[in-house]
Amino acid sequence: MIKIFDKLKDILGIEGLRIEIIIPAEISKSDESINGKLLFTTKSDKTIKSITIRLIEKYRRGKADKTLIDEYTLSEIEMDLNVDITEELPAKLDFELPISLLKSDMDRYAEGNFVAKNLVKVAKKLKNVKSDYRVEVVAILSDLTLNSIAKQPISII
Repeated sequence: MIKIFDKLKDILGIEGLRIEIIIPAEISKSDESINGKLLFTTKSDKTIKSITIRLIEKYRRGKADKTLIDEYTLSEIEMDLNVDITEELPAKLDFELPISLLKSDMDRYAEGNFVAKNLVKVAKKLKNVKSDYRVEVVAILSDLTLNSIAKQPISII
């Protein structure tokens, strides 16, 4: 009976793989990459087949009921791992995620022009433009129906 219960927990992802994303709280727009670590822990034996790490921008504009939201994947890396994880033996993985920020037409217009830069700031404030960024990790495990996912917000200044 316990084996059936354990198998059901594995299929549903209960007590599955826990992923901790260790990255700086903020980075500069001029940085070329995000350097970080992933810490994988579990309460039962798991095998990580592969992982995907993404930098995602959530771009909002507009006010109240006219708010528009889009999400853009700014960069992505995929790694085939085939790593066994146990409760006694967690795993760490260093990664370097390239940064490739998108620029709007307004941003490109404001580059190198002090007056235009200030006008763009005012226009963005009036249009309620805001971008939020996050690093997202998806781990594909063998013998599981659900993948393990972790998300960590990051500020890009």
